Amino acid sequence: MEFFKSAVASAISKGPPFPYTFGDRVDVDTSIWALHNGTKREDGSNCSIFSFDVTANKSRLPMARNAVKKLRTLRHPGVIKVLDTVETETYIYIATERLVPLKWHIKRKSMSPETLKWGLFGIAQTIKFINDDASSVHGALRVGSLYTSESGEWKVGGFEVLSSMKDDEAIIYNYGSLVPDAGRYTPPECAKSGWETIKKNPIHAVDAYNFGTLISEVFNGEFLGSDQAGQTKGVPPAMVASYRKLVNTNPKARASVGNFLEQGRRNGGFFETPLIKLTDSMDNLGMKSEEEREEFLNELDQLSDDFPEDYFKMKILPELLKSVEFGGGGPKVFGVVMKISKKLTDDEFESKVTPSVVRLFSSPDRAIRVCLLDNLPIMIDRLPQKIVNDKIFPQMVTGFTDVAPMVREQTVKAVLTIIGKLSDRTVNGELLKYLAKTQNDEQPGIRTNTTICLGKIAKNLGVGNRSKVLIAAFTRSLRDPFVHARTAALMALGATLDSFSEDDCANRILPALCPCLIDKEKLVRDQANKTMDIFLQRIRKFGSTMADTVLPPPTSNDNPTASAPRMGTPQPSEAASWTGWAISSFTNKVSTATGEIQASSNGAPAAATRSNSSPVIDSRRANTVPVTATATASASSLHRQAVTSPPATSARTSTSSNANDYFPEANADGDFDDTWGNMEEDTFFDSPSETPLTTTKPTPKPTTKATPKPVTKPSAIPFEDDGEPDFAGWMAAQAGKKPGAKALPKGLAKPATSRPITGSRTASTGGIGGVGAKKAAAVKPKPVVAKKVDPTPKPAADDDDGWGDGW
Repeated sequence: MEFFKSAVASAISKGPPFPYTFGDRVDVDTSIWALHNGTKREDGSNCSIFSFDVTANKSRLPMARNAVKKLRTLRHPGVIKVLDTVETETYIYIATERLVPLKWHIKRKSMSPETLKWGLFGIAQTIKFINDDASSVHGALRVGSLYTSESGEWKVGGFEVLSSMKDDEAIIYNYGSLVPDAGRYTPPECAKSGWETIKKNPIHAVDAYNFGTLISEVFNGEFLGSDQAGQTKGVPPAMVASYRKLVNTNPKARASVGNFLEQGRRNGGFFETPLIKLTDSMDNLGMKSEEEREEFLNELDQLSDDFPEDYFKMKILPELLKSVEFGGGGPKVFGVVMKISKKLTDDEFESKVTPSVVRLFSSPDRAIRVCLLDNLPIMIDRLPQKIVNDKIFPQMVTGFTDVAPMVREQTVKAVLTIIGKLSDRTVNGELLKYLAKTQNDEQPGIRTNTTICLGKIAKNLGVGNRSKVLIAAFTRSLRDPFVHARTAALMALGATLDSFSEDDCANRILPALCPCLIDKEKLVRDQANKTMDIFLQRIRKFGSTMADTVLPPPTSNDNPTASAPRMGTPQPSEAASWTGWAISSFTNKVSTATGEIQASSNGAPAAATRSNSSPVIDSRRANTVPVTATATASASSLHRQAVTSPPATSARTSTSSNANDYFPEANADGDFDDTWGNMEEDTFFDSPSETPLTTTKPTPKPTTKATPKPVTKPSAIPFEDDGEPDFAGWMAAQAGKKPGAKALPKGLAKPATSRPITGSRTASTGGIGGVGAKKAAAVKPKPVVAKKVDPTPKPAADDDDGWGDGW
């Protein structure tokens, strides 16, 4: 083979230029030519090359030259198309369209009966043209002289002895018997009397007989001799009668190929097949009327998958695309295009269909746009990513805002098809912008499909904004009035669970799901329960992996700088009940107080008045201060209310005044909320005022029977009612520092020193009281409601109880 190629190259180098490159040899045993696949050097297109070696076949040189001459001069769609010829003293080359010997298909039986009929129909038309129009005789018609083109059409070759009957010196008279395998295919009259007898018989007699043997060979395999002519095995029943007329032994009684063709084209004849009708209708498809085009498409739909694929690729498909783009073929024609394109290779699709698809997406015809979107799944794998992202999608986005709801809906559905061909920038930018619009569309079906679309393309969204986009979209759909939109949102949330963090699930998604649990539609409620269970399972699983607490471990009591837990902090030992810590803390503190609770005159228990000199003790330091049986260390909110100092502008009572002056009776004035509101502020520690303290006699109440005794102002009182204990000094004393102040008032178990406070303290005084003084100055205190009290002073010995009776 390599030697042959080198010999050919050497011969070409010595002869005229031949702009074609030889490829693999295609063996043809029944021809004087050697057939090669080739390519055109100029554009690389495929071709075939027939080569004739003059030196080895000098006796058949006239036949080769006759073939070249007839191929160049005889033009018909059924004849091999010649591209170029070269003849030298050593070789003859004929470059033609790419061909495949028909004998290959017949041996493999790769063609269906319908395709064989279609092929015979084409050959019959060509032979009729040669006999009737060209007044010529082919003389070598058989399977070996026929070829199939790239379009699958059958082509007539083997023109070695093709002769015009007007030529007295026709080559067929002398060389008819030199054609390879002539003995098997020669008509009986020529075999008996020689080729000169054709002059006495009709022009069509020889080719009619050979066409009959061709029918037998096509349906039954290789033709062995004249004895096989006329056998009907394998021949379609409808064709048998006409077939027998072709192989009649009497040349004058033989039916011509034209007559055979006419019989087959009759209504109900053997050539009345969908494929043959399609072939006849292909010319000028764009010029056909609406009715003719509709008929043509109906015939096209009747075709099955066993018809010649190559013919549809090379002939039907280009004509259909032209009809869609320029001839008004419409969506139905494009649907047929997609049906045919399934059999194309990727390279064929890219070269033949892709350019038309790109142009069609820019068409303003809505029917074409919907048809393109419907067929997008068929062709998306064949379209390059760059074409989809840069050319098709920019044209496609106009459908998101089209006035026709069908176009908008189909565009949303098509997103699922093209999402894999779009860049991340396109998906997270322009696409999401349009989907945000369609999710707010006036059509509920479009809103629902947008939600479904977002759920299915979630994995294609950017990691940075995926959860943000999905939560915003799905929670909006949960409030959609359309029941299926809400259901779609619930299903989408469940399907995209992995896209959300645990914080998003607990803080944003679960609260949005709760209203759906009592939705008016059972369909939504059922789906909401399923989705809720999915998210709760994930939250519970995550919660089981979390630490028990993030608080630091409790410090040891041996550490003097560690503060005791506040009363309001639940302790681990008290966590058995959610109210246990509050109740136990309260009772633990109250259990340390002793004394008697005296009843008021109206039967309600009245708290004893505290001594004017009793200091206020911070509950936060209660664990470090020794407390006697008559003192309480509780600094609860309730305690703070009980001992809040009265306003500075109010009249002062004597040390025998009842504690009810600080507690309005049963909040009769509706101050319950205000009283509990004070729990949020440290008014217990506030200084009432900076106004100097003055004492007045208490005004007798009209409802009391006894008149209180006049009270004289003491000369030096360390702690008056307007006074405030020096907590800074007291706390310093507890830490070991000795500021040298007086001992604490009576009622505390362990005496301590403190700095004496006279009159009232300023806001600049250190400790917590200084801050409280500012609050007291800014907030106007409520007036104290006078109560009916017993003005009789207590015995002096009761003063030892101090804060015990006051609490």
